[in-house]
Amino acid sequence: MHIEVLLTGNEIMSGDTVDSNSSKIAHHLSKLGLIIKRKVTVGDDQKLLENELKEMTSQADLIIMNGGLGPTVDDLTAEVVASVANVKLVEHSEAIQHLNDWCSKRNLSVNRANYKQAMLPENCDILANPIGSAVGFIVQIGECTLMCTPGVPGELVPMLDIIVERLNEKNVYSGSKILRLQTFGMGESTAQQLINDKIESWPDEVSLGFRASLPQLEIKLTISEKKHLSALLSCKEMVCELLGAHVIGEGETRLAEEVLKLLSEKKATLTTVESCTGGLIASMLTKESGASKAFHSGLVVYSDEMKKKLLNISQETIESEGAVSESVVREMAHNALSMCSANYVIAVTGIAGPEGGTKEKPVGTVWLCWGTEQNLKSCCLFWPLERTLFQTLIAASGLDLIRRHINNLDPLPNYLMQKVID
Repeated sequence: MHIEVLLTGNEIMSGDTVDSNSSKIAHHLSKLGLIIKRKVTVGDDQKLLENELKEMTSQADLIIMNGGLGPTVDDLTAEVVASVANVKLVEHSEAIQHLNDWCSKRNLSVNRANYKQAMLPENCDILANPIGSAVGFIVQIGECTLMCTPGVPGELVPMLDIIVERLNEKNVYSGSKILRLQTFGMGESTAQQLINDKIESWPDEVSLGFRASLPQLEIKLTISEKKHLSALLSCKEMVCELLGAHVIGEGETRLAEEVLKLLSEKKATLTTVESCTGGLIASMLTKESGASKAFHSGLVVYSDEMKKKLLNISQETIESEGAVSESVVREMAHNALSMCSANYVIAVTGIAGPEGGTKEKPVGTVWLCWGTEQNLKSCCLFWPLERTLFQTLIAASGLDLIRRHINNLDPLPNYLMQKVID
């Protein structure tokens, strides 16, 4: 199946908005073994959009057009599609009903600009939008099916679930399959070299790929035909055995998601106490749906004064050892567990930079502590990275270490041993 994607919007062309929608589209289509052949981005220019859409419809079986369904003058998708399909724009009753219901639920009045979203190509089918005010729509142009979706990422994702369901009903499964393994703590080159060294007979029918998406690394295994499924599963088993505890899970599994799942299974709770990461660990956890079942509380104690006032860290310890020290991070963890009555804790204190370092404790020095009241572990790392990257990787390391702790996995993964300060 020849699939193309047409992204619209001046904001993408200018760099004001970073395109994340095409990756979401690709990931959803991959559930059916479908791969995008071509992707084009065009600004809000009706003539350019019409020309591009005409070319696409002449060669593609399926086009997903993303963006341009809003109420403003630069939202051109409906007009462009109607022109290329050689049909009129008409007020669509189902779109009107959706718009009225959407506004009513929010105690809003439908204004004249809103009704532009209900002017759609004649005879189109509605593609439901469970989140936003603008419905999507489907049009057949010659042999090509065109599906139009809003550009707002939060609206696109649930609509893609609907699109995949519709395509599945049409039995468009290509026979290819993509299997994704999410890992943490190992770089692309290390993972590739391990596979090269340890797996001697990698089958030609299974393609191996890597996608670095900080803080995680995705390892992608792909087959083009269903008959190679056993080879795919065999490769998955070999890679998982080789990478061991570095594998977090399959699909789109995130570190925070996996930690919360493990905690929920144990009916246990977690508290975090952060200094240099500024609440990032807590933020990663609370982005996950249902976090409140297992995430107990998060404390941000950035200054030495707040460490003393809120956590009762002793003045003597801070003066003798410094705020970035094993003694302080262990006191932070111990006192947070006691204060918050949680089962598990992650504590972190460090120097994110670019200022604040000393000869003895340079920028990038950080102490982590994790575990339970009866079994607290701690380590010192030296990761002299750009501030945001430093915070992201340290926060992810805290989550990974508590994941390993809960699962009784190796408490000293490779990335710790490579970075530990003597």
